[in-house]
Amino acid sequence: MDPVWFGQFAVTAFFAVAFLQSAADKWMDSAGNLEFLTGHFSKSPLAGTVTPMFWAITVVESAAGILCAIGAVQVLFGLGGGLAVWGIIVATLALLSLFFGQRLAQDYGGAAVIAAYFAVALLGLLLFK
Repeated sequence: MDPVWFGQFAVTAFFAVAFLQSAADKWMDSAGNLEFLTGHFSKSPLAGTVTPMFWAITVVESAAGILCAIGAVQVLFGLGGGLAVWGIIVATLALLSLFFGQRLAQDYGGAAVIAAYFAVALLGLLLFK
């Protein structure tokens, strides 16, 4: 087994699971998520932008999850890594957006968790070099 191939598959599948679950939760419980986020960002400069910010990140996470899911299947069956790379790129943009929000909300613990996901995304991109 080629460890680079497996790494490509594993990272892409990891982000497919993470972002499909996160996006599905946002679509299925948008009211609950918006309520939580309104409180979370109430004392930040983003307080007035929670609703559009929520829908924007929901769309970006959905795109990342779908691209990574299709990309993981393509990598698994040796059909190339184009969609996997795009999925990881979109996932990285989602993570940067989430990191930005956590920092402005002064949720440094949440930002630290996102930094770990970001490191996995960068590793994934390097595996497709």
